[in-house]
Amino acid sequence: MKNGKCKMKNYGRYAALLIATIFLGVMVFGDDTIYAQQVPPNPKTQSAAPTPTPTAEEPIMDDDEVIKIDTEVVNVLFTAQDKNRRLLTTLKQSDVRIFEDGQPQEIVAFSRQVDLPLSLAILIDTSASQERTLPEEKAAAISFIESVIRPSKDEVSVVSFTGEATLEQGMTNNLTRLRRAIDRVEFVGPSGYIGGGVVVGTPPISGRNQATQGSTAIWDAIWVTASEVLGPAPERTRRAIILLSDGVNTYGQKKLDEAVQAAQKSEAVIYSIGIGDNFYDGVDKGALNKVSERTGGRAFYPRDEAELREAFRLIQEEMRSQYLIAYEPINQRRDGSYRKIAIQMVNPELQKQKVKVTHREGYFSQTESKK
Repeated sequence: MKNGKCKMKNYGRYAALLIATIFLGVMVFGDDTIYAQQVPPNPKTQSAAPTPTPTAEEPIMDDDEVIKIDTEVVNVLFTAQDKNRRLLTTLKQSDVRIFEDGQPQEIVAFSRQVDLPLSLAILIDTSASQERTLPEEKAAAISFIESVIRPSKDEVSVVSFTGEATLEQGMTNNLTRLRRAIDRVEFVGPSGYIGGGVVVGTPPISGRNQATQGSTAIWDAIWVTASEVLGPAPERTRRAIILLSDGVNTYGQKKLDEAVQAAQKSEAVIYSIGIGDNFYDGVDKGALNKVSERTGGRAFYPRDEAELREAFRLIQEEMRSQYLIAYEPINQRRDGSYRKIAIQMVNPELQKQKVKVTHREGYFSQTESKK
C-alpha cells in the first residue's frame, strides 16, 4: 500500500488495553454490565492467572464494558432479519443457539450492540470500470461518513486502489480530513488511455507501472486494509470495510480466500457495493457475495445514485442493529486452527417467520504465546 505517492510502511500494532481491579475473580465494569473481550486477543496481553467464567446468574445488559478472562472467548456479532429484510431488534438469548464445528456452545454473554465504537475503512476502486460512477460514489461516501461518524467515538480511513492500494487517509475522527481524502480520490488511467476502456499507442517499457495502473487488485487491497489498517484498531470496536468495486479482480498476489481470512483475523465485516460502468455493467456478484457473506456482511447492487445512497443508509442501519454473542469454546486447544461458527434460531415463532441470521463464518483460534 502507498501513502499518497510513497510506499506505506507497515503500521505498528496498537491496542487499547483495559486494566481493572479483580474482585472475586471477575472484573465487572459499570453498575450492571457484562461484555466479553474481543477475541482472539493478543497473547501478549493475556493474564497469567485464569479468571472464572461469568455465571448464568450474572446480568447481561445493553452496554459495551468488558470482562477479561484468560481462557479463549469468542465474540460473534450478528444481525437478524425477517423474510421482508426488516431488522429484528428485540431478540433474547433464549431465542438462539450457537455452534462451533457442529458442537453446541454455552453462551456466556448476549447483548444488543448499539453504541460500540466503529473502526471503518472505505475502500474505493479507481480502475477504469469506475470512471463514470466515481463522482457519485465519492458524494455518497461523504454523506455516509457525515451521518454515521461520531467524532467522540468512531474513526474512519480511506483507501483507493487499482493494481496497488493507496492510503488516502489513516484512521481519524476528523471529518474535514476525511472529506478532503475522499475528494482527492480520482481515476488515473494507464498510459495511452483515452476513455471508455480504450488504450492507444505502445505501452511503456516499465511494464509493472502500466500493469498496476490498468488493473484491479481487489483481494490485495482488502488483505492489506484488514491487516495493516483495521488490524491495529482498538480492541473494543466494531471493524468494517465498505468496498466500492465491480468485484472483477484482474491483478495481484492474493486470492479471495486470503482476503476473507485477513478480514476474519482482524474481525472485520465487509459490506460490498457492487458498481461497474454505469452502475451495473460487468459486476461480479458472485465474488462480492462471497467476500461479504463469509465475513458477516452483505452486498448491494445499486442501479443509480438514489439506490447507491440507499445502500449506504442500509449499511448504517445494520451496523447499529447488531447483537453480540460471546461463548467459551469447548475446544480450548490453542493451535491456530480455523473453527466454523453457526447460529440457529430456536424460537418456534421466529422459525415460522423464516428469520435470517447473518454473521461471520468462523474464526482462527489463538496460538500458544512464546515464553
